[in-house]
Amino acid sequence: MGYGVEQRATERVKAIGAAIESSIIADRRYYHAHPEPSGKEHATSESICGRLDALGVPYRRVAETGVIASVRGAAGASGEACRAIALRCDIDALPVTERTGLPYASEKIGMMHACGHDCHIAMMLGATRILRDLASEFAGEARILFQPAEEISIGSTKMIEAGALDGVDTIYGAHIWSEIDAGLFSCEAGRRMAHTDWFRIDIEGVSAHGSMPHKGVDAIVVGAEMIDALQILVSRDISPFEPAVVTVGEFHGGEARNIMAGSAYLTGTVRTWSDELRRELPSCIEHIAEKTAHTFGAVARVTYEEGNAGLSNDVKCAKRAQLAVAEVLGAEALGKYRGTLSGEDFSEYLRVVPGVFVFIGCRNPEVGASHPQHSCYYDVDESVLAKGSMVAAQYAIDFLQGR
Repeated sequence: MGYGVEQRATERVKAIGAAIESSIIADRRYYHAHPEPSGKEHATSESICGRLDALGVPYRRVAETGVIASVRGAAGASGEACRAIALRCDIDALPVTERTGLPYASEKIGMMHACGHDCHIAMMLGATRILRDLASEFAGEARILFQPAEEISIGSTKMIEAGALDGVDTIYGAHIWSEIDAGLFSCEAGRRMAHTDWFRIDIEGVSAHGSMPHKGVDAIVVGAEMIDALQILVSRDISPFEPAVVTVGEFHGGEARNIMAGSAYLTGTVRTWSDELRRELPSCIEHIAEKTAHTFGAVARVTYEEGNAGLSNDVKCAKRAQLAVAEVLGAEALGKYRGTLSGEDFSEYLRVVPGVFVFIGCRNPEVGASHPQHSCYYDVDESVLAKGSMVAAQYAIDFLQGR
């Protein structure tokens, strides 16, 4: 296709995006007020299907609460095999009690869209609307994935098993991001997010009356020593040039206030940047747990679970994403971000097809958008949402037009 056709599509992307901005924001606020936990996004899924019905976009339900929609281009393909691209968003919320005081705050105590997935749904519905209206500009298929259970790292695998990537050549994903200023898009190639793994340490001590501590082995004390030792693992046993995080997120032990705990357990997460360190850390954690327990006369058992692999952007896809941002927003919207030790199950899609994961900046203290992901005060600058829809649509059109 010629330059004139490409330019026309871009101008229409911008025009439609501007026209539907208010509805994108309204969708974000609706989903923000109605969060659902991972794997149980039934009402969210039903609502998404209702939006797609209104748009006249066909879809199918998969993975219990997932939805796969499809927008097929109407342009001729000149006898060439049609391309297919997947655009993915996640739809689950977090077990967080919201404290923002917003008029559209979560209506469910203990559940909140504290990671921005409400924004992702709204932006992807906006991108779907744009692609539907511009189907005459491209050939092939834009397949939109509304994925459940990202926060528990299993949703992408379920979507893949359901055929989400069958016949797909590449995939695009994006995350609204609190560490980047509103309006900037980070699309760099290479590693962007860390390997994400999990551990649990079960401690067996000996229970005793609280007034007779010398008669038992206090599993809580043993666990507390392990927590201190695990901090030393990162600060003293790993090179400061090697990014890594070991976080204990849970510590449970004891049954009554006057009984010394005979058992306890810790759970946590490990984030690593390099493949080599990822392979080394399980044995390091096991060594610390076993030796610490032995020192106090207790026994420790470590269960280690590999989660999602690190997320890396394909070079060609990253360049295409940068072009899409520049086309619809101008080169000044291209931001720089070093990456994060957060994890994402989008990496599972990248094991199958090449793709790109874009960080969309939403930080703006002037509108209260200054808190990090997963905070009970988390909010975003909503002016970036329509931009996110436009970039996703432009990226898909560019790919389907052969760029």
